[in-house]
Amino acid sequence: MLTFILKRIALSIPTLIAISFLVFVVARLAPSDPVQIMAGDKASPAQVERIRKEYGLDKPFLVQYVNYVGNIVLHGDFGKSFTRGQQPVSEMIRSDFPVTARLALQALLFALILGIPTGIFAALYHNSWFDRAAMSIVVALTALPSIVLGPLLVVLLALKFPIFPVTGWMNPQSQVFIAGIPTPIYLDTILPTITLGSRSAALIARFMRSSLLDVLRQDYLRTAIAKGLSRSRAVMRHALKNSVLPVLTVVGTNFGALLSGSFVVETLFAIPGIGYVSIDSITKRDYPVIQGMALLVAAGYILVNLGVDVLYGVIDPRVRSQEAA
Repeated sequence: MLTFILKRIALSIPTLIAISFLVFVVARLAPSDPVQIMAGDKASPAQVERIRKEYGLDKPFLVQYVNYVGNIVLHGDFGKSFTRGQQPVSEMIRSDFPVTARLALQALLFALILGIPTGIFAALYHNSWFDRAAMSIVVALTALPSIVLGPLLVVLLALKFPIFPVTGWMNPQSQVFIAGIPTPIYLDTILPTITLGSRSAALIARFMRSSLLDVLRQDYLRTAIAKGLSRSRAVMRHALKNSVLPVLTVVGTNFGALLSGSFVVETLFAIPGIGYVSIDSITKRDYPVIQGMALLVAAGYILVNLGVDVLYGVIDPRVRSQEAA
């Protein structure tokens, strides 16, 4: 298993290098000049040139890229923001990224809790009223982006029926006692979590249903039932384990969408994560922030997919044997 993990980590390094170079290039293809934005319209050419030299933007493109990658590898330095008082990007990541990561993980947990049971019951009761109703909702949620779903939830559950707060993050509104321990309830996280996780829940439910239906039609499952194993035990002992593998792939690939999609949700609900910072840095051509946030999302996406690959190896021994071969 260790060899399996090391191989996956080794394969992720070229991916990160390619992403860093691509983002480095794309950020500089924008028509406006960040130095001109920093200097202002009334700055003299000498002032503009001084700022350009101060941030190393006067050097050749490849030299800038090599220096950028070298600073990250050797010092963990992602540079300093052009527009936020030269605040180090690594400091911004430490302060803002945990909020975005928590939101994405909460949305993923919500999607798993809602999507997997829905897909299982829709497959077990195929062509029933529940199956048809669930798949209709799944299609609607898959087609509904968070930028539309968010305002709809705000109008319905915050304005018309004031159940949840619209803005804020991690401000305890009440508390419950779990095992005698007072546990705060953060109602302000519910609407953002539902907004971000609903589409993922729909995708997981659809793939879970399709995968389980395919397994239920396999000969080995029919043979197990014919030999006396009850249908419920056959599903629990054999079908679920084999049908969950394709769903893991969806979970891994969807986590990157949750991280990037959280930018829109953070803006809608005024959540202090990296979403607003990233959008603001794009409009102001703040290269270090754009590059740092893009690499951060890419690294998170790769780590989650590494975890999915490891789970594949744990659940299905054939994956480990293929890697060993």
